[in-house]
Amino acid sequence: MTTVVVGAGIIGTTIAYELQKRGRQVVLLDKGEVGRGASYGNMASIAVTEFMPASRPSIWKQIPGWMLDPEGPVRVRPGYMPKLLPWFARFIAASRPSKLRQLEAEGAALCKRVYDDLLPLLRETGLENELTEEGCLSLYKDEAEFRADREHIEILERFDFPHQRLTGAQVRELEPELSDGIGIAVLFPQNRSLRDPFRLVSSLAKRFTALGGEIRRGDVVGFSRAGRITAVQLAGGGHVSADEVVICAGAYSGLLSKMLDEPIPLETERGYHTQIMSPGIAMRHSIIWPARAFMVTPTAGGIRVGGTVEMAGLDASPDYRRSRITVKRAQTALPNLRCENFSEWMGHRPALPDTVPVMSASAKVPGVFYATGHGHLGVTYAATTARLMADLITGAPPPIDIRPYRVDRF
Repeated sequence: MTTVVVGAGIIGTTIAYELQKRGRQVVLLDKGEVGRGASYGNMASIAVTEFMPASRPSIWKQIPGWMLDPEGPVRVRPGYMPKLLPWFARFIAASRPSKLRQLEAEGAALCKRVYDDLLPLLRETGLENELTEEGCLSLYKDEAEFRADREHIEILERFDFPHQRLTGAQVRELEPELSDGIGIAVLFPQNRSLRDPFRLVSSLAKRFTALGGEIRRGDVVGFSRAGRITAVQLAGGGHVSADEVVICAGAYSGLLSKMLDEPIPLETERGYHTQIMSPGIAMRHSIIWPARAFMVTPTAGGIRVGGTVEMAGLDASPDYRRSRITVKRAQTALPNLRCENFSEWMGHRPALPDTVPVMSASAKVPGVFYATGHGHLGVTYAATTARLMADLITGAPPPIDIRPYRVDRF
């Protein structure tokens, strides 16, 4: 069986590796370099505590105010708003209390499996050292800020994810560079970090080719079918023959699914980061500050600052003011942080209105499968997605029920 995996980010590369290991002949296809999309610029966090739906009323009720604030954590470009309305209607529909409980359970089921799948993957590929031992610190100025985030903590308690409340003095013992203005913190010990997310994807791709897998460059413009999928058509007239196709091209997956007459309500959350190579400080843990909507991770040889969301589609040019906003906010937590020898980046996170990903066989075209819509949790879910998709494609029994992640649920 020849399987073409379209999309060479962390999801696609891990799926390709797992299928090649199980005996498929796999072609990993992307229009760009392996790992240079969202997988290059993510915040390097195995964020198992961040599965809760974004459609919670406590979140979406703040969106109008955020959109009026030019430095708010969510920004929608005015010209893009009409295109966003159908997606946003589904987003609001996913905020019903019964639906939220269902989505929380579906996200938690995946996050509970993360280390069961990730640690064996890293061991068998010799990449154990890519994962740090330290967790993530969630910061709060005072009790009022902590109470405002209490919903998040209560969801984690309901699903038994470990966490530890710390005083300001205790958190500064762990990270001395943190400001005296932080009065409370919560340690999430399972939210470990990657030393370099791009290096992880690149290393997995090398393991994949060492098993006999093939990496090809090409821009997909269509698909050939004869009852089932037979080939992937490329720009310039070429094609790749296929018995199976796995579409995992991140935010671009929606464009590909439309070519198969199977639209997926997929949007791009444009994320920004600043990679600072001369920060003037050292850190061991990643940090988030929920009230100020930023994250800082020591990764890729420096310190990475990110956290903003912009809704503006796939084609609009970057607005790097978003990066500078998060750096300014990070300096309130890390007053000695210097922004020197830095680079700015923007990438496309694939966002579904109900937050949980699609991991599914096509409902319309035999031989087609989808693995997309992982949002902020692509690197977190990668090994588990690869396990579940490989089970689905090869007919092995999956360790959890994957019906909630079907493509035709919308």
